[in-house]
Amino acid sequence: MTQINITLEEEILKDLFMGNREKSMSILLEQVINAVLNKQATEQLNAEPYERSEGRLTYRNGYREREITTRVGTLTLRVPKFRDGTFSTELFNSYQRSEQALILSMMEMVVHGVSTRKVGEITETLCGTNFSKSTVSALCKDLDPIVDSFKTRPLNGHYPFLIVDAIYMRARENHAVRAKGLLIATGVNIDGCREVLGFTIADGESEVSWSEFFEDLKTRGLKDVDHITSDNHGGLRNAIKKHFSTAVWQRCQTHFSKNMLDKTPKKLQPEMKQALNDMYNAPDIEKAKQRKTQMMEKFEKTAPKAVCLLDESFEDVTAVFNLPEKYRKRLRTSNSIERLNEELRRRERVIRIFPNEGSLIRLMGAILIEQHEKCSSGKKYFDMTEFIENPYPQKDTKIPADNPDQAA
Repeated sequence: MTQINITLEEEILKDLFMGNREKSMSILLEQVINAVLNKQATEQLNAEPYERSEGRLTYRNGYREREITTRVGTLTLRVPKFRDGTFSTELFNSYQRSEQALILSMMEMVVHGVSTRKVGEITETLCGTNFSKSTVSALCKDLDPIVDSFKTRPLNGHYPFLIVDAIYMRARENHAVRAKGLLIATGVNIDGCREVLGFTIADGESEVSWSEFFEDLKTRGLKDVDHITSDNHGGLRNAIKKHFSTAVWQRCQTHFSKNMLDKTPKKLQPEMKQALNDMYNAPDIEKAKQRKTQMMEKFEKTAPKAVCLLDESFEDVTAVFNLPEKYRKRLRTSNSIERLNEELRRRERVIRIFPNEGSLIRLMGAILIEQHEKCSSGKKYFDMTEFIENPYPQKDTKIPADNPDQAA
């Protein structure tokens, strides 16, 4: 068994029992570990320092300093160096494992919405030292390859249903705070499982931005999309028409209802809302058309702008009636992706303003990975048997060109 001898100063001994115990413990631990390192060096050299010995294997070549963080503070260790570079020690292995665990925990805290300031406070309690916000952010860059791998993974198989949306967040760019659009696509595969298919950062929701995103999804393997649900943003709508020309486009009924109510006098809004819900919940398209006609007759004089919007948009709002009834409720709106957006927003509120675009991608990407794993490993979103037996009927997308009444 290795034995070491340590000489403690009287002042340190006094502090251990009566004074600054934390500081004295730090000094004591530092001396103990340095003594162990020196003893290990002697054993590996087969000679004490300055000892002339025929069994000496090589010679000492000074020391290199290495800092490690412990519960009693940061220790500065003097690691022996050999001329032939052969000194080795197992002393740091457990520390390295603990350090890695700490880094992973810090990353997880940030992903789950703990601010970097709070992370610093937690690590100070655990380790006796405070990690700065910049240090925490730097450590979290270990997430980058994980997020990038998820973001660029191949999309194999058939995804009949696609839901797309965007959420805006703020990040610093060129010494200014700018709004950034996080474009997100979720899909349901032929097995009935929901997945987060991809995401990207853009300056806005232009047709070019959405087209680049869709092109990336297609390059990764997305094809044969049958049904797309989204809001009525002009750039998005035109990009869908360009890249998924054979898919049926469903205008989100939740967004459409808001558009309708905005064009309805306030006193009539409860009636209009109920009439819209009755139309959405019709048992078939013919019944929906009848309810639309009744609405137009009822509100033609009192809410003419809303009636005009309903007449123009009816086909797009009711496209979901091409599907069997069991699929309609979840595909007639983009509410599923809106709930995903709420999870993103909950974490984003902690950060408020991202220091750069890279940190935005890192955190939001990690959260999307987490949500993807929950969806893909959980209960199936749909039983696809009926869809497989009765393939989606083809029809024109009928996505209209840009118009002043479009709403995001």
